[in-house]
Amino acid sequence: MTVLLEFRERLKLIYSKYEVFILPLAKLFLAFVTFTTLNGRMGYMTRIDDLRIVLIAALACSFLPVGMLVLFATVFSLMHMYALSMEVALVGLCMYLVMYLLYFRFSPKDSLVVVLTPLLCAFKIPYVIPLAVGLLCGPSSVVSVGCGVAVFYLFQIVTDSAQNIRTMGDEDALAKVRMMVESILANKAMLVVIAAFAITVLVVYLIRRMSVNYAWTIAMIAGAMTEVVVLLIGDLLYDVNISLGGVLLGSLLALAVAKVIEFFRFCVDYSRTEKVQFEDDEYYYYVKAIPKMTVTVPSKTVKKINTQNVQRAGSGRSSTSRSEGETVGRRVTMEKTTGGKRGNPARQAQRPQNYRGERRNGRSVTIGSTYENGAGNRVGSQAENVQNEDEEWL
Repeated sequence: MTVLLEFRERLKLIYSKYEVFILPLAKLFLAFVTFTTLNGRMGYMTRIDDLRIVLIAALACSFLPVGMLVLFATVFSLMHMYALSMEVALVGLCMYLVMYLLYFRFSPKDSLVVVLTPLLCAFKIPYVIPLAVGLLCGPSSVVSVGCGVAVFYLFQIVTDSAQNIRTMGDEDALAKVRMMVESILANKAMLVVIAAFAITVLVVYLIRRMSVNYAWTIAMIAGAMTEVVVLLIGDLLYDVNISLGGVLLGSLLALAVAKVIEFFRFCVDYSRTEKVQFEDDEYYYYVKAIPKMTVTVPSKTVKKINTQNVQRAGSGRSSTSRSEGETVGRRVTMEKTTGGKRGNPARQAQRPQNYRGERRNGRSVTIGSTYENGAGNRVGSQAENVQNEDEEWL
């Protein structure tokens, strides 16, 4: 578990650091998939069924709010409907206006839900939406989910009726409108799915808001069971041909996705739950505190040590080579001399400054040197220079 928590924290750090790049790329990908799916399912207008047009529209959406993606997708779908028939586009526009009025009235911030719901329905994994929305959003998001389902079935009705609409002439405009309206109102599968998703969202939301332990897990399981039961009841009542195997597999996948959402959004440690009671002048307070599961990401500190070679002193007695920019911090010189004749002053003037005093047949020992550069103190290599002098200072 610690490894997973560290992985989550690392992802959060990466997202917070590169958010300015991640969000546009995510919107670009979502817009590209949305427009490509629209062109693939409808594709009646060949002018916009072009990769260049799709890329330009996706790039524009990547720098705009998510609500603009809904607008672009609406325009794309209406253009395809208009290429099929003007009457179909008129019916679609009226349906969009009704949905937009409901959407902007109840859940104007759920643009992502409106986009993802028909997209996941097209990919045959629609059962993830109600569980995810119930965990992350509020009860008003039922409207957004319902609008997304209605849009998906509108596209399905248009594609199913396209062959009949093409065979009708311009004089059959009312017949086209009547056929579209009747197909939408008589679509029992759409009504069953909208009801199932709406009930699931409400059940998940109400349970995950409770103060019981493991409320999110209970909400997921209850929501998945509710979804399956409502869909099966609707299938029995209206014979909408819902696949039981598909519903079960989709619900299991939805549970897995919901657990991932819980890990990133609501990861708490119920074993350390605390209940606190206190009061003020007007109220008694009963508080249940559940700590979050967090872990500190270990940080690695790399220390770089730059070494510099210090050249050993040559055969001369008075110098030790140093690199440019270095200053001598300390020099310790020890001398050991033996008695003898006093030297000649002329010869003494030629002695190195390292040596103090007068000696004959002496021995000089240099213990070491300390150097300092601009980056900090650095201890030079310890060198011992021993020289036996055979000549006698006069």
